[in-house]
Amino acid sequence: MSVLEESTAAVAVVTPGRRRASFHLSPTTAFIGTAIGFAALYLAAGAPTPLFLLLEEQWAFPAWELTIAFAIYAIALLAALLVGGSLSDHIGRRPVLIGALALETAAMVLFVFAPDVGWVILARAVQGLATGIATSAFTAAVVELAPERFRRFGAIVGSVAPAGGLALGALITGFAVQFTLAPAAIVFGALAVIMVLALLVVVFSQETNPGRPGAVRSLIPRISIPRAARVEFAASVPVQLASWMLAGLFMGLVPSIIRDVFHIDSGALNGVTTFVEPAAAAVAALLLGRFAARRAVVSGMAAVLLGTGVIVLGVVAGVLPLLIVGGVIGGVGFGASFSGTLRALAPLASPESRAELFAGVFLVAYLAFGVPTIIAGQLIAPLGLLGAVLLYGVAILVAAIVGLVAQLRLAHRNRR
Repeated sequence: MSVLEESTAAVAVVTPGRRRASFHLSPTTAFIGTAIGFAALYLAAGAPTPLFLLLEEQWAFPAWELTIAFAIYAIALLAALLVGGSLSDHIGRRPVLIGALALETAAMVLFVFAPDVGWVILARAVQGLATGIATSAFTAAVVELAPERFRRFGAIVGSVAPAGGLALGALITGFAVQFTLAPAAIVFGALAVIMVLALLVVVFSQETNPGRPGAVRSLIPRISIPRAARVEFAASVPVQLASWMLAGLFMGLVPSIIRDVFHIDSGALNGVTTFVEPAAAAVAALLLGRFAARRAVVSGMAAVLLGTGVIVLGVVAGVLPLLIVGGVIGGVGFGASFSGTLRALAPLASPESRAELFAGVFLVAYLAFGVPTIIAGQLIAPLGLLGAVLLYGVAILVAAIVGLVAQLRLAHRNRR
């Protein structure tokens, strides 16, 4: 039977006195559709970045409100992760993903009709909540829906989808800003449709986790890492700090750097430059999936170190190509290290606690993605943009060195 035939097949369940038919997508179709939906969630997260500077010029709001528009997404996402990150372990993946995608669709509609920056901030808050609720459930669902021959690939998709989605979102919006008259309506209108389609994929996919008691208790904010994964998780923390801080630099500060340091005002260039780091991360995660997890993380941290150094040099010297090259190198490091981290941690958790583990992973990731960028934004006034970027770069370098040492020590211990 072909995939198309499987995807439209009915599964009949016989009960006393009646016959009930329910339709489910085939495992392969459900896996592919869920992976695309996961990527679309992050495509929507990356889409506003090149738009913010345009809105600042059109609506003439102060720069600090731009910082709030970026920060509120990370704050809402972290709150949702803390409260609902493990909910799908208890009530199943599908109910959580259906609710999150409905919320994400509402956020896209808010972006389309936003009349001022206040509505954009509200849309980002709703988007952050939806992404935080969905992230760990999506990551677990992609792994669990993957057919046996794609099982290893399922773990890789969990790291490729966020980075690849961020990259495409920034690129598409950048070109929409440059070449269309209504970029917000075009981009977020299309994304609203995609979210509805992703929701339908989830509705017609089979549940991969039957759930367990304790749903209400799971809503109490806490971080719980399975005992078997604690040492690996601790060693991954500085790795995630370095990788996601680098992503935050590109998504949060690079458009301002291009305008204020390189004195170039171009939506397309903003989109392309913001695209290179997460795009390189997605490609690296996909191509380096055959490497052992530890080797991928160690190599990734080395690339993050090198890439960050090149980026800082490019900003100080005023050489835009160096910024882009550094973004590519650092992006490769991001993709390799984050993919390796997920592949190292996934086997250490049972299906019942996997979403809770991934919630912890993404909690660290988004703290690193959002908080340092907010701090850097506040330091621009006293230090200037260049000073804030230099301090940010030094922080990434320190985290990468600590992460590299932690991984090498763990590798040495495991060899004994």
